[in-house]
Amino acid sequence: MTMVSAEGGPATGPTVLRMLLGAQLRRLREASGVTREGAGWEIRASESKISRMELGRVGFKERDVADLLTLYGVTAAEEREPLLKLARDANSPGWWHRYGDVLPSWFQSYLGLEAAAALIRTYEVQFVPGLLQTPAYARAVVLLGHPRADAAEVDRRVDLRMRRQQLLRRPRPPQLWAVVDEAALRRPIGGPAVMREQLTALIEATSAPNIRLQVVPFTAGGHAAAGGAFSILRFGDQDLPDIVYIEQLTSALYLDKRDDLDYYAVAMERLCVEAEPPERTPELLARIRDELYPQ
Repeated sequence: MTMVSAEGGPATGPTVLRMLLGAQLRRLREASGVTREGAGWEIRASESKISRMELGRVGFKERDVADLLTLYGVTAAEEREPLLKLARDANSPGWWHRYGDVLPSWFQSYLGLEAAAALIRTYEVQFVPGLLQTPAYARAVVLLGHPRADAAEVDRRVDLRMRRQQLLRRPRPPQLWAVVDEAALRRPIGGPAVMREQLTALIEATSAPNIRLQVVPFTAGGHAAAGGAFSILRFGDQDLPDIVYIEQLTSALYLDKRDDLDYYAVAMERLCVEAEPPERTPELLARIRDELYPQ
C-alpha cells in the first residue's frame, strides 16, 4: 500500500490534506470491498457523509478515521499512523484563517487549493490576476467591491492579497500561467499612476521563470472564454484531480468532474492560441502603458 505524505511539499493547506486523506480512504474502502453505506454504519454516519469525506469536503475526526482503518483491515501501526497524522494535520487551520473577518468561507477553500497547486492557469477579463496585483491596484479593486469599508478593513483585504502572492516567491513555487483580456489592462483602475505602476510590475513579472503571461488582444474578437473568468488548478500529487474554480459575486463553483475539466481545459488551450505569444507580452504591456498612462 502506498502512503500519501504531504511533508516537505507545498500541499500543506487543510483543504488539500483532506482531499489526500479522502482519496486514500476511498482506495482502502474499495480494496476491502466495503460499501459507502457499510462504512457509514461503522462510524454512525450516512452514506453521503462518507462520500463527502472521500472527496475531502468535510473535516475528519481522528476516531472516525481510526475506526474506518480497522474496518478496512489496516491494523499495522506503521500503516495507520501516517493516515492518522494526516487527519490531525487536516484539521489545522491555514494562515488565511486569521483573515476570517474579511474572508468568506467559500474563498478560504480556494486559498487552500491555490497554496498547494503545482500549476495555476487563470483567465481574467476585468482585472489583473490577484497574484500579480500591486498593492495600490489591489486597494483600488477592494474599494470597488467594498465602497463602505473602513480604512482598517481595506488594509486587511489588501494585506491578504499581498500575503497570497508569497507563494510565487517561495522555494519550489507553482507555475502561474495567466491569460488576461486586453480590456483589463486598459481599464483605468485606481487612475493613471496606479495603472502605469501595475503594467510596469507585470512587465517585470514576465521575467520570472515560473510566470507566463499572455494577452488576448481586442483583434481576437469573440473568443473561447466569453463566459467569464476562471482558473484551473493542478496539483503535484497524482491522487488529486484538477479543479476548475469560478468565482461569483457571493459564492464560487468548484468543478472536478471529468466532463467539466475537459471543457475548461479546451477553452484554456484555445485562449492560449488566440492570445499573443508570451514572448510578445512585455512589448504589448509597454505599448499599452506608454499609450494610455504616460509619465
